[in-house]
Amino acid sequence: MSDLFSPFTLKGVTLRNRIAMSPMTMYRSVDGHLSDFHLMLAGSRAAGGFGLVFLEQIAIQPDGRTSASCAGIWDDAHIPGLQRVTALIKDMGAVAAIQLGHTGRRGSEKKPWHGKQQLPASDPDGWQVRGPSPIPHGRRYTLPVQELSSAEILDIHRSYADAARRAHAAGFEWLEMHFAHGYLGSAFFSPLANQRTDAYGGTLEKRLRFHREAFDAVRAVWPSHLPLTMRLGSDDFNAQGIQFEDALWAITELKQHGLDLADISLGMNTDDMKDVPFGEIGFMVERAARVRRECALPVGVSWNLGVPEAANRVIRDELADIVLLGRPALSNPHWPVYAARELGHADPFSLVPEDWAWWIRTRPGPEGSLGWPLPSHRPATR
Repeated sequence: MSDLFSPFTLKGVTLRNRIAMSPMTMYRSVDGHLSDFHLMLAGSRAAGGFGLVFLEQIAIQPDGRTSASCAGIWDDAHIPGLQRVTALIKDMGAVAAIQLGHTGRRGSEKKPWHGKQQLPASDPDGWQVRGPSPIPHGRRYTLPVQELSSAEILDIHRSYADAARRAHAAGFEWLEMHFAHGYLGSAFFSPLANQRTDAYGGTLEKRLRFHREAFDAVRAVWPSHLPLTMRLGSDDFNAQGIQFEDALWAITELKQHGLDLADISLGMNTDDMKDVPFGEIGFMVERAARVRRECALPVGVSWNLGVPEAANRVIRDELADIVLLGRPALSNPHWPVYAARELGHADPFSLVPEDWAWWIRTRPGPEGSLGWPLPSHRPATR
């Protein structure tokens, strides 16, 4: 029986465990370039035991960023900074993953701690946002949206392919396309955001065309032995938006185009969402399990899975194949070790690099003297 700490092989890549650091936007880039901050963030999580390490959504075009301070891969000049990070992740025993995306009508923002308001194109840190239709997202995102022309859509698909080539040159071994969270791909899929009357809008089949063409463009240049995955907005939690059955159909379609794993998340194409169980542990797990079962495809899942037993159950009960952790990975760089101790793993420190493990295992002294709290299932000794 597999658990969180079992290896997982997808195509020609084997993860040392089923624990992934999910992409989290950090607002620490300048002109799309990574910095020492990203080296620290990714390297420490790889050293902390994560099997798969993402950075953040990496923009394929300058206007595909969330803010002017977000990372990009639209220029060959971005490759050296990305190479530094992938080399360190690999040296620490993890697999380096990249998530390519375009924020569409949800871009051009202030940093969240500065208010997260959308900036107009006239602002030095803003730009004209684009989308499938001239419909603002709503609430914080109220500025006019430029409808993409067919030529602009094809240009975006070329940018996906160019970004994939750069990702491979930079040393990434796992590529995910971000079609969730109200960003451009998600917006094309949702009737809330896509009200086009051409070949990219209207029926479900046409609303998936953007995904298919972008995916095919990447599949043509991304090495066949490396995983190509997708984060899909599987539910808008709105009666007029994406329904989960739509997502099941879409994943089955994209499987025919070479999709290797589906990462199941929210659509987020409106703030008018109904009955989203944000307070529940692992509330997307049931949907992920249906995808795994009904589409016969490996699945990753996130959302509220920082409790070790809950995350382990996902793998143990064969509900998903990998667990992606965002905020838990930020709050605890050694979350895999913490989880291993909580779950009674025979050798929790086997998850960290060999040199670190040697020092930790051979440290003399009473239990607890290393600075790790005792596992909650074991009483403290006096």
